[in-house]
Amino acid sequence: MILDLERLDPEGLPLELAISTLTLAELAAGPHVASDAKERGVRQDRLQRTEATFDALPFDAAAARAYGRVHAAVASAGRKAQGARAVDLMIAATAAAADVPLYTRNTDDFRGLEDVVNVVAL
Repeated sequence: MILDLERLDPEGLPLELAISTLTLAELAAGPHVASDAKERGVRQDRLQRTEATFDALPFDAAAARAYGRVHAAVASAGRKAQGARAVDLMIAATAAAADVPLYTRNTDDFRGLEDVVNVVAL
């Protein structure tokens, strides 16, 4: 969502927005893996604008406890809860711990979590 926030209709968003520190971590890695200088600059700009605009919700002890519920929900839905999906599931746990909805354009990434976190499609 952060990648195309400026293209979203503000009417479909809550009045107050926050992101996970895990999302910031993903954005911070972006410039380092960019294939060229122009893309590196675009990613660095996105990171800096995001840091300046949003409060970041930490992955703290409450989120770690919520991750247990997230992991169990995904596993009981017959989906893989480890590997490449782990960061997305930790982001979901952060939202669950903060009792806030998770807005995403990739709702399939969070299938099976309906009882743990409110996933809102963009």
